[in-house]
Amino acid sequence: MGAAEAALIFSAGVLAGTINTVVGSGTLVTFPTLLFFGYAPVVANVSNTVGLVAGGLTGSWGYRHELRGAGAILRRWAPMSLLGGVVGAVLLLVLDPAAFRTVVPVLIGLGVVLVAIGPRITAWAAARRGVAVPATEDHSRRRAAALLVGILGTSVYGGYFGAAQGVILMGLLTTLTSEGLQRLNGIKNVLSTIVNAVAALTFVIVAPDQVDWLVAGLIAAGALVGGVLGSRLGRRLPPAVLRAVIITIGLVAIVRMVWFA
Repeated sequence: MGAAEAALIFSAGVLAGTINTVVGSGTLVTFPTLLFFGYAPVVANVSNTVGLVAGGLTGSWGYRHELRGAGAILRRWAPMSLLGGVVGAVLLLVLDPAAFRTVVPVLIGLGVVLVAIGPRITAWAAARRGVAVPATEDHSRRRAAALLVGILGTSVYGGYFGAAQGVILMGLLTTLTSEGLQRLNGIKNVLSTIVNAVAALTFVIVAPDQVDWLVAGLIAAGALVGGVLGSRLGRRLPPAVLRAVIITIGLVAIVRMVWFA
């Protein structure tokens, strides 16, 4: 690996760590970067997942003030993230790599769409919360069950690929809960980090040959910095600019995988 390639992968890690903390789609930066340098899709995905754990840790720590008093919520939801992350990681390893190559453009496309419509989802959810709706005990139970199932499904997706996992989670949480957005963003960072961590551990234990440790280390070093930047400076960055960058990179990745695989 040359110095220029290493510098670009590190920089992609910084940007991904920042975006994951603020928006939740950093994989759409690092994964296409690794594909550009010729890494196999599964190796790129596994190494990327391992590397991005570091950014999740610093990003979650940066939101520690917003997370005060959220312990009970996290204890209810975190098991779904843990289970889903393991299931998604196992699916990635047991399914035919050709299937991953086929599915990934679709997943990236889904991620791009979710990033593009994320503000509308949030606005729609906020409007729903502003309308008085009778909250019966049965309704609350159904909503809680739907939330757990949604977190589990999102976590399976996150363990398998993970692009825009945070965006999906934020859409889900803002729709089905009444917590403030800043607290939900902190919760999103914790849940996404759990998914990445257990998926990374699964990869390391079950398929260490699929991890490129130099790539993972560069992404981890960059994401570590990015998580700090995202938690401290992310609220000052124009969300529209971040979304435009992510959408552009995602579309480039789709084109590359479909036409140049």
